[in-house]
This record gives sequence, C-alpha cells and structure tokens, in this order.
Amino acid sequence: MIISLILLPVFGEPIPDYKNPYSPIFTDKPMYSWTDKIKMTIIAPSWNTDRHLIDSIGDTHDHPIKISTREHSLEPYRFTETDVNSGIFKAEVILTGFAHDADGDGYIDTTPRTMGTGPTSGFLEVDRDSAVTISFEFADGVILTESAPVSWNIGTIQFNQEIFLLDDAVTIRIIDSDMNLNPEALDHIPIQVSSNSDIAGIEVDGVETSENSGMFVATIFLSPTSTSSGNRLYSALGDNISAKYNDYTLPKPYSVSDNLQIETSALVDSSIPPIERIENLPIKFSDGLGNSLQSFSSDNQLQIVGTIANPNDFEQKFVYLFQVKNDNNVVESISWVQGQLSSAQSLDVSQSWTPKKSGLYKIETFVWDSLIDPIVLAPIMSTLITVE
Repeated sequence: MIISLILLPVFGEPIPDYKNPYSPIFTDKPMYSWTDKIKMTIIAPSWNTDRHLIDSIGDTHDHPIKISTREHSLEPYRFTETDVNSGIFKAEVILTGFAHDADGDGYIDTTPRTMGTGPTSGFLEVDRDSAVTISFEFADGVILTESAPVSWNIGTIQFNQEIFLLDDAVTIRIIDSDMNLNPEALDHIPIQVSSNSDIAGIEVDGVETSENSGMFVATIFLSPTSTSSGNRLYSALGDNISAKYNDYTLPKPYSVSDNLQIETSALVDSSIPPIERIENLPIKFSDGLGNSLQSFSSDNQLQIVGTIANPNDFEQKFVYLFQVKNDNNVVESISWVQGQLSSAQSLDVSQSWTPKKSGLYKIETFVWDSLIDPIVLAPIMSTLITVE
C-alpha cells in the first residue's frame, strides 16, 4: 500500500513582535480638563489574536494597561477591539477631579473616585494641574506610554451680537470646559444679566449644548415696557446690557480658592432710524401767564415753547436744546432740558428768554439722546422772529 502524504499550509495566530513593537497610543484631545471623558485608542494589530472574535488587551497582569495620574491609577485596564480582526483597541475613562466648589454656591460639585476595569467603566481622580498617562506593557519589559496634560482654563462669555434691537432674542454663550462637570449629562451655569435701566437684572440658566461640549447657552428677551422677570430683561433704548458669571476653576498662577468675574456687554438699539424716534413740533411763544404771543419787544421776557412726542412703543431718553442767534449769527442764549418720554407721550418744553435789543433772531430747537456723543433723534426745528 502506498500512502501519499499531502502537506497543507498551517495558519497560526500572529504573535506580538517583541523586538519591533508597533503599538501607537492616541487620545481624542491634546489636553483635558479635570472632569473630562478621555477616549483612548491603541493600534495593536499583533494583538489581534483571534481574527474571528473581538479581542481584548490590557486586562491581564502579564501585559497590563495602566491609566494613571501622579496620585491615582487604574490597573489593569481593559481595551476592546473595535471590530472583528481590526487590530484597533479602544477604551474610555472619566476624570472625576477633586473635591471643589466649582460654582461658588458653597457646595462641592464633584464626586472624586478611582475605580473600574474598562473599557468604559473607569473613573479616575485628578488634580487641576496634572497629566494622565496610558502605559501598555506590549511585551515583557517593553512598555509603551502616552501622556496628556490636565489643566483648568479661564472661561469666556459673549453675546451672539454686539448690537441688539428691542425685538431681538438675545443669546449668551459661555465656553468653559472646566464646568463640564459630568461628561455624560448636560451641565448648567448661572448667568447674571443686567441693563442700565435694571442694574439688579436677572439670573438665567446657561445649559450645556451637548453632554461633553463645555459650551453653555442661555436666551433672554428684552422689554422696554415690562419689568424684569424669568428670561425677560427690562431695558430701554440705548442701554448697555451685560452678562457675567464667576469662574472658580482658574489655572495657575491663580490659587484653587481664587475666582474671576467673566463679563461681556452689548448695546440695545431699535430698527427705527434715530432721527425718526421723536417728533419735534413747531416752536410757539407765550408770555409768563401762558398767553400766546405774536409780537415781541426788547427787555420783555417771553417763553419759547417746544413740543416733542414719542410715537414709538418704547421709552426714549432725550435732551431738548434751545438756541437763540442774532442777525449776525452769534449765539445769544442756549439752554437745555433732559428727560424721558414714555411710549406715545407728548410733552411741552419751555424756556424763558429776554431779548436785549431789537432785531431779527433765529430760534432753533434740537432733540438729542444725550449731551455726550449725542445722537440726533429728530430734525432741527427753527423759526425767525423780529423784536421791536
């Protein structure tokens, strides 16, 4: 009997190349805050020991993976393959910071703990200025490492516009990764908002835009007629509005107990052109008793009477100016009155003047919003009178 022996190729599972280890370690960010979630990737094709199954690495004491800070560590920590035969292994760890009041309300906002074996069950305590190191014993005596710094940051706050119209919705945005206290839930930040017309203002809730974004948004509405309440802020035309919060998680050289007020501002305006916001009506003249005057004599006092009206549905601050020029175009008298017009209010404004000499005089009235950097709120009104 002749027996034929046929040799077939034998496929064994690949083993790690201990002499030339290739196993880069990556983190999803170059830097982390104290309560971030760290997503880690290890590319280790030689540890893909079963091409038909999803493999794990790091969870043995022979070739462990260690996730550590200077004070705390998780070891061994398991990474799992992303797919059958991929050779790419991933895991996550949530940083839990240390005991600290992060919003200044007198209560500790963190739950520091170190526990878990992976791939997504890990929690790791960390200080504000530290680093997280991932180390993988790729082979006996061959340890590959990767580190990422951990630090607090100074937050920022801003309005979504520099100028708001009275009927606009106002969005406030805070970026502060240190206040992403729970990377698996939406966090909140209290924001104080005020205006020149309501210095006390309101407190609104800034809500994180997603579970791990570190960006917080609040929306308020402006009202020139209603008092502040909820998300409504009383604000008059021309006001500056401000938004602020206190940052209690500051990097060095600040101390852990320091805090810093972070603030921004914007201007409140109207879609109505400034020069159309107040009506400046023709000038009238009267004596001291209010009787209308049609003729004028030198050394006799008269009242210059102007009328202004607010046709809009918001209050309007104003400065009303009287100016008298002689026939040489020299100003002989100037005076002003400051005030505020309610919506749809009309107001008579008067000023006394005594002409010293006969002649032709030009009377002008101006309506501005203020005496400093004035904005014209109405066309100039003028008239000529002859003094006998």
